[in-house]
Amino acid sequence: MTTLAIIGGTGLSQLAALNITRHETVNTPYGNPSADFIIGEIQNKRVIFLARHGNPHAIPPHKINYRANIWALKHLGVKDIIAVAAVGGITTKMTPAHLAIPDQIIDYTYSREHTFFDGNDGNVIHIDFTYPYSQKLRAGLITAAASVNLQVSPIATYGCTQGPRLETAAEIARMERDGCDIVGMTGMPEATLAKELGMDYAALAVMANWGAGKTDGEITMAEIEENLHHGMANAAVLLQTFVAAY
Repeated sequence: MTTLAIIGGTGLSQLAALNITRHETVNTPYGNPSADFIIGEIQNKRVIFLARHGNPHAIPPHKINYRANIWALKHLGVKDIIAVAAVGGITTKMTPAHLAIPDQIIDYTYSREHTFFDGNDGNVIHIDFTYPYSQKLRAGLITAAASVNLQVSPIATYGCTQGPRLETAAEIARMERDGCDIVGMTGMPEATLAKELGMDYAALAVMANWGAGKTDGEITMAEIEENLHHGMANAAVLLQTFVAAY
């Protein structure tokens, strides 16, 4: 049986629908993962859940041990990963609380441990990353959304920034010129690492706010929390529907 993992981002530190059977700690060659792995079932389908920022939420995006997280999921037998992320909206359709299933990504991060192929074993390996997200998993999410009449954007380019600060208005304007529809801080190197280990990976992005400069005034945490309250509720419905058909 293929094992599915769900990685929860800001606003999704647990899965209410998950019938938990156990918690598991995994030691990795890359250090400690963000948290213990929560293992259980949703509608008789085995699911492993990981809180990306720890539980409680305490690890900023640039400090997440992405290599440990992904290595541990592979060690636990995971084949497919759905990664949930809170993001900012850049282009017109990406309104607060909206959901998107990105098909492309642009990496603006730096100084992160971003590969398992660091050359220490004497081998130089280059993976193909033309299509960073699994078409199979993306199609499953899109079909699940349609089945419960949830509005999602089926394509979007995710711009991944370093964080933890939010972006300037000029940075968001540049990202829009680059072709980015949404902006987040955790999409890379997570997607790359999953691909390096041969796991299918797709993202479910929840709009927490408009990107800087897209509205008057500053972005507030109260605004983000309100939008995530609604957006993550829809994301939870979508995930449960996806798992039921998985």
